[in-house]
Amino acid sequence: MFILDAHLDLSMNAMEWNRDLTRPIQEIRGREKGLTGKPDWEKGTVCLPEMRRGRIGICVATLIARYAKPTHPLKGWRSPAQAWAQIHGQLEWYRMMEEMGEMRMLKTGAEVETMFQTWTSGQAGRSAGAVSPGSEHLRHVAGDASQMDQGVNLPIGFVLSLECADAVVTVRHLERLHQEGLRAIGPAHYGPGTYAQGTDWTGGIGRKGRELLEEIGRWEMILDATHLCDDSFWEAMNLFSGPVWASHSNVRALVPHNRQYSDEQIKHLISRGSVIGTALDAWMLVPNWIRGQTTPESSGVSLKHVVDHIDYVCQLAGNANHSGIGSDLDGAFGLEQSPGDLDTIADLQKICGQLELRGYTSDDIRKIMHGNFFRFLTEHLK
Repeated sequence: MFILDAHLDLSMNAMEWNRDLTRPIQEIRGREKGLTGKPDWEKGTVCLPEMRRGRIGICVATLIARYAKPTHPLKGWRSPAQAWAQIHGQLEWYRMMEEMGEMRMLKTGAEVETMFQTWTSGQAGRSAGAVSPGSEHLRHVAGDASQMDQGVNLPIGFVLSLECADAVVTVRHLERLHQEGLRAIGPAHYGPGTYAQGTDWTGGIGRKGRELLEEIGRWEMILDATHLCDDSFWEAMNLFSGPVWASHSNVRALVPHNRQYSDEQIKHLISRGSVIGTALDAWMLVPNWIRGQTTPESSGVSLKHVVDHIDYVCQLAGNANHSGIGSDLDGAFGLEQSPGDLDTIADLQKICGQLELRGYTSDDIRKIMHGNFFRFLTEHLK
């Protein structure tokens, strides 16, 4: 099954974790053996070869650099200028991946369509005339090892997103980022932000946030509602009329926490035609997780719990048109905080079987694994 993952912090892993993502995962883990300071050393799950093996041919790839004022409760860059410089270092890594033929930036819906065709045109007996994902006529290809190998030498397409707008020094800088390829933006991350308030915080978006939303609309970019606290979420939803998605967000009814979405928020996103990508961070999948203490083994967390969150969104919607995958794998965590039956990102393929066990049809599985985010991108990336 072709997969579109709507949230991967690839450049952060390359530039801050110092991982050469072009190399095999076992080599990356081996080079981190014995290192201390990060709980996920030796436990990474993502690299470009594993993405190809798992047929994750398109992803939404991030830039991320949080600005933390002296009163901020979490770590971050000490000035917006530093955050701006950091995301441009990350952007330069993506450019180098393009130069090496490893990745390809997708700026328009047409480019997303072309990349999908590139990955799928040779499948199912190399039949002519590949069709768009989600179509009832799209051939079912999950589970064929020979077909999974066909992407071995293909570049991975990526849509560039900014997680946390703190690095946007002024709203005028957003135009420059758009010219450099940015197509989606999440105003907040954890704690208080310049343009909105994030996870574990409260409060609205303020004047700067309203100005940012105007600029996002001006450049026809996608607003990522992920990480917005409840106050900022509802204010942003009331003010912004453009396309909205939630790249990596789970269900509050299953795991109570303000990082997750309430039923009311999910229903609002559904009403706007949004897609909600389910994240694989274990504490977001099962309740009562204590970071640094709970383990995948002790909690029993598995890909079954990922499907619990996917299914919940589908049941609220009454269809499979608004759920997807936004794995967030290696988003500052690794195997110590991932589903126990996942070793690398290639194991996202196992979700297909879990969905099938729940009674989902092949067409619905295709929508969840790639079709919904594909449809959203081709519709909204002008």
